[in-house]
Amino acid sequence: MDARDACVRRSDVTAFDASWHRAWTNLGREAPEGLKQQLLDAYAEPQRHYHTQQHLSECLAHLADVIDRANTPGEVEVALWFHDAIYQPKAKDNERRSADWAASSLATAGLDGAVIERVRGLIMATCHDAVPTDPDQQLLVDIDLAILGAPPERFAEYDRQIRAEYAWVPGFVYRWKRKQVLLGFLSRPDLYLTPILKARLETHALDNLRAAVR
Repeated sequence: MDARDACVRRSDVTAFDASWHRAWTNLGREAPEGLKQQLLDAYAEPQRHYHTQQHLSECLAHLADVIDRANTPGEVEVALWFHDAIYQPKAKDNERRSADWAASSLATAGLDGAVIERVRGLIMATCHDAVPTDPDQQLLVDIDLAILGAPPERFAEYDRQIRAEYAWVPGFVYRWKRKQVLLGFLSRPDLYLTPILKARLETHALDNLRAAVR
């Protein structure tokens, strides 16, 4: 049993169940049959090392702690379930394909077009190519980046997991590109946009990022 399997095995299955039930209750619809297991299976695909059930579990735990800050909690929670539903390390359209899966599933469940488009926007915000201005997008993006403010040992594990997902990239190329990504985070005026997560995570995240760049 490798470390990733251990993390998944230790994850609280009831937490997934509770999150799934809460999301769809807040959406006011029944989830399509079998969809939760399809998503969990997707997060367990062998090419994943960081974008796994461990990452999903950590994101949902952060959300559970601040869900009262969301304007549309059901939409934010279901978007978190889908935000890395499609993940291929060599692909450039993972977020779009994940958003498409979410949109199709929400349409099947009978959600209206406005809800579907908001969920699509939430997922696409995790491309991290622009600073979101919508409060729910800010909350979701901060949760997705909460790993940067994790304790040093978890941040180091995350760094190893990302490297494993890009094992096909030569070392010197990976180190240079990874450094550019980390410097990009460091150059932001505000790494976290929601006050509660900024207060909890920003100092730790900046320490982790500086150490990683060094």
